[in-house]
Amino acid sequence: MKGRFAVTFGIILLIVGVVNGYIGWHGHVFLAHLMGSYYVPSVYWIIFWIASLSYLLAWLGKKIMPYGISSLFKQIGSYWFACMQFGLLLLPLADLSAWLLHLASVPSDTYVRAIGSVILLIWALIFIRGSYNARSPIIRKYEITIPKQAGDWSQLRIAVASDIHLGTVVGNKHLQKLVDRLTLMQPDLILLPGDVIDDDIRPFIRKRMGEVMRQLKAPLGVFAVLGNHEYIGGHIPAYVAEMNKIGIRVLMDEVVLLADRLYVAGRKDKASEGMSDGRMPLEQLVKGLDPNKPLIVMDHQPYHLDRAAAAGADVMLSGHTHRGQLAPNHLITGRLFELDWGYLRKGDFHAIVSSGFGTWGPPLRLGSRSEIIELVIHFRQEERKEGL
Repeated sequence: MKGRFAVTFGIILLIVGVVNGYIGWHGHVFLAHLMGSYYVPSVYWIIFWIASLSYLLAWLGKKIMPYGISSLFKQIGSYWFACMQFGLLLLPLADLSAWLLHLASVPSDTYVRAIGSVILLIWALIFIRGSYNARSPIIRKYEITIPKQAGDWSQLRIAVASDIHLGTVVGNKHLQKLVDRLTLMQPDLILLPGDVIDDDIRPFIRKRMGEVMRQLKAPLGVFAVLGNHEYIGGHIPAYVAEMNKIGIRVLMDEVVLLADRLYVAGRKDKASEGMSDGRMPLEQLVKGLDPNKPLIVMDHQPYHLDRAAAAGADVMLSGHTHRGQLAPNHLITGRLFELDWGYLRKGDFHAIVSSGFGTWGPPLRLGSRSEIIELVIHFRQEERKEGL
């Protein structure tokens, strides 16, 4: 197992090194032409490799580095992921342009400066727009009808916020936006379908994020499930304890009956499959429930929608995909999942996948938005017999 991990880690490190070397060489050429004799290559390469490897440095050194330094490295590294992605997309086009201009006998000093400036401008625009999309959440509303009765309820308003990713990059400021918008929405129920924290529990505790989350209130309660990042962090008992302190119940293969009218089932994340405690098959989890009562399932990763429908779920709420977060990654998530974002109906079954409220890696979104779901469920009303 250790040997396999070492080989995998070595391959990843090699790929990261090659990709960043390609990006770094372009920066070196551009600065050499731009700054001339003022350019010091050794200084550039030291700064470049620290920036490009900062996320890895934060991960490797989190147990020995002071918390502030490891957090700084993680923030720099998070932004660098975006630099890598768009570097791979833009720099081959820059190379092609440079080659064509070279064939046209344009002086290299001229076309290197021009192309480099255009690439930097595009990068800046991507970061500005991406930051706005990530930091300016919208409310996306869905209205559905379930052909079941829920007592005397005619409808239920549910707020859904997945993938908040609280940690080093997403903090109290963004979390407060969620609290403020849900306070205005006044939902009957709040559901958090996984990845509430961004793996490490320490920033959540150090920054007292629980004090902000405590403000999330709804008459029927606030419920969450585990996402893959809670498993990556490995602090699940501590995370569940923190949630309990602030009145948020984490459902781990559990079902709750709300007001004797409606079930909410919360699954452990798919990441737990193969672990000693595993996760319960959905069919087993909902076995014995009253099929006449509406059933909402929270499952972080939107796999096997057909199984959820067959198990009797009326609604399945998921996140995880971020809709790729940065275009054109949505082309990949769209192939991996039957529904990677939005709404899908199969007969009487409704599936909703959120692009998420927070971000993983760079606090940027392109082709997706930070969002809160406002889900209004209408129920079938009992028919009343008219007297003669």
